Amino acid sequence: MSYLDNILFAILLVVGFGYFFSNIKKIKRNINLGIEVDRKDNPGARWKNMAMIAMGQSKMVKRPIAGALHIVVYLGFIIINIELLEIIIDGLFDTHRVFAFLGSLYDVLIASFEILALLVLVAVSVFWIRRNVIKLRRFAMGDLKGFPKNDANYILYFEVVLMALFLLMDASDLHLQNVPGGFSHFIKAGSFPVSQFIEPIFNGMANESVMILFEVFWWLHIVGILVFMNYLYFSKHLHILLAFPNTYFADLNPLGQFDNLKAVTKEVKMMMDPNADPFAAAPAPVEGDVPAKFGASDIQDLNWVQLLNAYTCTECGRCTSACPANITGKKLSPRKIMMDTRDRMEEVGRNIDANKGIFIPDNKTLLNDYITAEELWACTSCNACVEECPVNISPLSIIMDMRRYLVMEQSAAPMPLNTMMTNIENNGAPWQYNQQDRLNWKNEN
Repeated sequence: MSYLDNILFAILLVVGFGYFFSNIKKIKRNINLGIEVDRKDNPGARWKNMAMIAMGQSKMVKRPIAGALHIVVYLGFIIINIELLEIIIDGLFDTHRVFAFLGSLYDVLIASFEILALLVLVAVSVFWIRRNVIKLRRFAMGDLKGFPKNDANYILYFEVVLMALFLLMDASDLHLQNVPGGFSHFIKAGSFPVSQFIEPIFNGMANESVMILFEVFWWLHIVGILVFMNYLYFSKHLHILLAFPNTYFADLNPLGQFDNLKAVTKEVKMMMDPNADPFAAAPAPVEGDVPAKFGASDIQDLNWVQLLNAYTCTECGRCTSACPANITGKKLSPRKIMMDTRDRMEEVGRNIDANKGIFIPDNKTLLNDYITAEELWACTSCNACVEECPVNISPLSIIMDMRRYLVMEQSAAPMPLNTMMTNIENNGAPWQYNQQDRLNWKNEN
């Protein structure tokens, strides 16, 4: 490559990584729109969570076929991109296989890259068949219409193209390495257990033509990686990056344990305190303070971990496929809850961008405009969705916060719940019996 090529490559890297990091900043800003919550306790358990679930894929393998295939793609993504470091150095300094000095270790690395690339192609093919031919139920649901359905296929096509370019690049490289007497700067380096079977397609071509093809494959491969990296922002595949912080900051409390609202807890303690003055005036509110909502109606009312959950959602549908409400035909889809939260977060983010860093109310909310009360009340709060999620996302926490808003801010609970709460208030029990009649059952024959 000429110096012009090196300069062009450097500009490409700066633009690609610059755009990527500008989008990462937007994601961080949008997540920080949420309420502060402390998730710094018990770091040992949190590191273990991240190692076992995000890195070790321990929850993925609960479904063995999908889990094994995902591990192959995951390892391929991580390990093959070690090669990206060599590509960057070669592109910037006009070198070729700069790590070849590693000798036999380098041979092992290149061989493992190629074998993984082949396995990724096989795994991606199976994933495509599961989505588009077999059409598994969780991939054919209504909440995946339009872009979400296409997005999953785009990712698979990306991976096929990147792996194919990698193998073609190696095959053309191997062909030029084997030119009698040597050719240009193509030194003998690496072991090619897969691309050696592709290399014969270049037989009969002029060496200069193979050299041009090699450079085409090389440039398309690195450009493809940069495009894929920046596509992540718009895609469900953000979990590639966010699964690690998401599992680290996940709720460590037992499933089913809900948090108590501080304002309500304080009020109850005051009621239970025999020394409290019932006629004491409440402290004067601080000027400019906005009273906190009970529950959540929009993303600003959720905590930042819940918003991180929304960005991390893989849209795999395991949560929805295990949801008893969804299975029985109810409108609820835990996957849609997470997708809607992310879509609303992106809408608020665009509003902030358009108004120079300030959110201008748009007369829309997550509740009603994205998620309906019917969906929320269909939830049985069984935690199946939380248990099934491979990256520790909790759709239930968002559902419960929005239910709180409906009940405590709008008094909009369904009639059976309103009846129950009235009975508890009047009779001290969920049933519509006078307290004096509670034990009448013992006199029945």
